[in-house]
Amino acid sequence: MKREPDIHRNAVGLIKDVVKLVGTYPRVPITVDCVIFGFDENQLKVLLIRSDLAVYEDKWSLLGDFAEDNEELDDAAYRILKHRTGMDDVYLDQVRTFSRPNRHPGGRVITVAYCSLLNIQHHELKITENELHWHSYQSIKEMAFDHKEIIDTCYKWLQKRIQEHPLGFNLLPDKFSLRELQNLYEAILGITLDRRNFRKKFASMDLLIDTGEMEQDVPHRPGKLYKFNFEKYEGSKRKWIGIDF
Repeated sequence: MKREPDIHRNAVGLIKDVVKLVGTYPRVPITVDCVIFGFDENQLKVLLIRSDLAVYEDKWSLLGDFAEDNEELDDAAYRILKHRTGMDDVYLDQVRTFSRPNRHPGGRVITVAYCSLLNIQHHELKITENELHWHSYQSIKEMAFDHKEIIDTCYKWLQKRIQEHPLGFNLLPDKFSLRELQNLYEAILGITLDRRNFRKKFASMDLLIDTGEMEQDVPHRPGKLYKFNFEKYEGSKRKWIGIDF
């Protein structure tokens, strides 16, 4: 009869010891920052908001906030994105943690960067508070906190990912020309690609569907319109073999 109370007392004592131990740990806030890339007018763009901190007056920042104590970081990222933009149909990838001790003027704050790619034409901003809008990546010079470093890191991640995975097609219209496709890769990779070699590489993958349609109302010779064969890609055992330009 005495065994159950003994077990209960031991469990309570163990919990108290754990709580006491945790109480000795340093308390460092964790934030989440979202880097949202888009492609428009042949430019790689990123979604920025005006900082609401007086110390960073008139500077641009990423979409970010503190993670709640009882909140998974992934959940925090999606919450922040929806709260800031109104969008709830965007996939986010966790890229890296930034932990420089002096990165935040309020003290030690660790942040986790999440990144996404989306088609600007397909994702309408439902909230535009604090001057939220798209900026050309190349035009961004100085930002609040260490957000320029975070964006640059995510850009390098994007450059690597686009050569390992067909995620770049998420930035294009459903039907696109090879000219648009090459413009996209050049904007992200930051290089000029040989037109013939570029088209030859994609032709060898056999993942583009000729729609039988042509570009309309363009200031150059109209090109054929294609679609990416996602179904064939998903069913392929070889998957994406990578593109080495």
